[in-house]
Order: sequence, then structure tokens, then C-alpha cells
Amino acid sequence: MLFDLDDTLVAFDAVTDQSWKQVCVEYSATKPGLDPEALFGAIRKVSDWYWSDPERHRTGRNNLLPARRSIVREAFVAMDLPEADADAMAERYSKVRLENMYILPGVQPTLDLLRSREYRLGLLTNGDGETQRFKIERFDLAKYFEIILIEGEIGFGKPDLRMYRLALSAFGLKPEDTCMVGDNLIWDVKAPQDLGIRAIWIDRKGTGLPIDSTAVPHRVIRDISEVLSIFSIDRARDQRV
Repeated sequence: MLFDLDDTLVAFDAVTDQSWKQVCVEYSATKPGLDPEALFGAIRKVSDWYWSDPERHRTGRNNLLPARRSIVREAFVAMDLPEADADAMAERYSKVRLENMYILPGVQPTLDLLRSREYRLGLLTNGDGETQRFKIERFDLAKYFEIILIEGEIGFGKPDLRMYRLALSAFGLKPEDTCMVGDNLIWDVKAPQDLGIRAIWIDRKGTGLPIDSTAVPHRVIRDISEVLSIFSIDRARDQRV
């Protein structure tokens, strides 16, 4: 069984707004008359634009601090704020966001039970190696996974099918004997399905599939613990991944 990391096991994107608002309040306290909500809005606007482009997204997620500096600089220009302060704010945000992240409810008990039943588990995640390894180590996740593939370490990431092929090769298994669990409909559902891997989509907010979605997961769950019932792991020694 293959798992995504961010917002599947660890709340990372989920703490984005909270973290930006925190640093906006901190910075605004040093600039009388500056509305922290207006500053947050300016940063959010630039951020949404920056991450909307797939190529910028790929480059930026593997070079997070430069990407964040660029975003804050653009927002500061729009707000007529000292551009010289932008880099320090981006660095502060990077620290705050890592501090605010947390392991999602049900993750550790679910992984404990899967491993106790001898499921073979793999972790596939995009992003730079240093940041992703920090998350894995902070929440003691490495012990659960037989393989860990990180985009910044292997040179390619989801939805590149090479990442899934590498995982299959490492396990020595066929696609039909494997399942991917994640929150991204393109990276974690459509891409693995293109290889014949079953895909479970985590829809934590319960919004349902977008009307225009080209991905149709095999199963949709709200909580990661639901994978236990899907695969009936009360059957001892099930060897599927």
C-alpha cells in the first residue's frame, strides 16, 4: 500500500493560511497603520497565482524558500512596503509553517495496525528532500515504510509515472496488487490508475469529486482509518501492498 505524505499523513498545506496570518500579524505590529488582513490578502493573491502554474509549482516546491521570497516580494511591492523586509518575512513564515504542522488524526494507529498485519507500505511524496525528511523524522514515520521516495532525492515526482514504476519495482509487485492512498486527484489518483494501480482518494472536507474531474477513484474516504475496513485487515498476514 502506497501513501502520500502532505495532507494525507501530515497537515502541511492545511496550515498555510494560519501560518501566513500569524506572520502578517507579527509584521504589521512593527508597521503602525498596516492592516494584517490586507497584507495576508496580498500575499494570498500572489501565492495563488504562483502555485497555479504546474512548472512553477514543480520548481517552487523543490526550492521553497526562494519561492516564498518571490511571493512576499511581489506582495510587498503591491502594498508599497519595504522590499528589504520581504526575505525576513518569508524566512519567518517557513519556520512558522513547520512549527504549525501536525500529524493528522488516526494516522499512527492506522499505520501501526497495517504494519502489525504485515502490509508492506511505501511513502511517495513530492517536495525537496530536506523538508520532507524533516517531516518524516519529526513524526517518526520512517519506521512504517519499506520504501520512501521523495521527489527532491530521486529527481522526479508525482504525477510522473516513473515514481510509481520505481515503487512497483522496489516491491517486486504488479500494479493490480498495489493501492495508492492520497488527497490529490491528479497525483494520487489519476496517475497511479494510468498504470493499473488502485487509488483511494481522501476527501477530508467532504466536498466530493469536482464536476469536471478526470479522475475517478476506486474508493473515497474522509478519514485515513477507513482504509482498514476497505482491506479487511482483520484477516491475519495479508501480504498485499
